[in-house]
Amino acid sequence: MSIEFDVIVIGGSYAGQSAALQLARARKRIAVVDAGRRRNRFAAHSHGFLGQDGRAPGDIVADARAQLLAYPTVLWVNGEALAARADGEGFVVTLADRELRGRRLVLATGVTDELPAVDGLTERWGRSVFHCPYCHGYELGQRPVGVLATGESSLHQALLLPDWGPTTLFLNSAVTPDATQAAHLAARGVTVEATSVQRVDGDITVHLADGRTLALAGLFVATRTRMASPLAEQLGCAFDEGPAGPSIRRSAMNETTVPGVFACGDAARAFANVAVNVGDGAFTGAAAHRSLITAPAPVQPTGVGREGPNG
Repeated sequence: MSIEFDVIVIGGSYAGQSAALQLARARKRIAVVDAGRRRNRFAAHSHGFLGQDGRAPGDIVADARAQLLAYPTVLWVNGEALAARADGEGFVVTLADRELRGRRLVLATGVTDELPAVDGLTERWGRSVFHCPYCHGYELGQRPVGVLATGESSLHQALLLPDWGPTTLFLNSAVTPDATQAAHLAARGVTVEATSVQRVDGDITVHLADGRTLALAGLFVATRTRMASPLAEQLGCAFDEGPAGPSIRRSAMNETTVPGVFACGDAARAFANVAVNVGDGAFTGAAAHRSLITAPAPVQPTGVGREGPNG
């Protein structure tokens, strides 16, 4: 069964829902396809998002979905978009149980974080091992914190963190500060630890190769990222390589290198958080709407409810 929409938004987290909201308010018929894998699903609380500070991320997303589904032109589909392709003047998105056809696509497909191979990190990700100090630093109460180096971006992370607590940078054979960088770190009061990290445990204790242990309130890691979905590559979108990993290349109007395909959120930004992604999604939704203004009128759909059988 093929269904016609003005825009298909792939990804139902913060950026995707924000894009969808702008389109719904423009009375465009849209589908939101959501696989349910928010990047911050491991965190108990979300911080730094005005009006939502300290709330559980799942509650923010659930409220947003309820508000979005109040618009009668929105279809929410729980499921994974397995493939996407250009087809005539639009696009076809394939799920396990159906195909959706749209005039435009918005890719809010997100990224997957890849942690260093240190025992104990994965189990603590989002609880005592973090990526963003703006999201989690304040709650650590100015107690000792650490940075586990993964590359040059960890030096920047270490320079930021003293505002949240006494900071130790664990080089872990991933980076070697030059003289200028070492001077900056010293000026910020950062302790540089060259002994490699063997494992972490507790809430959180860092175990070093020489047998020493350091107790911290939190450990920050600049993860490598990869696309959480293959759709951008399938469609032929170009990518830019950033300090953490690839991101989808966009124009000033957030359109990818494939006409009619827009992108927003973590998949299209080198660094972001919930607040930034909401704004990015809002801009992208408006840009996708503007691109429709001079396009031919959409085919009117029939027989589509506001929720699919998996909604």
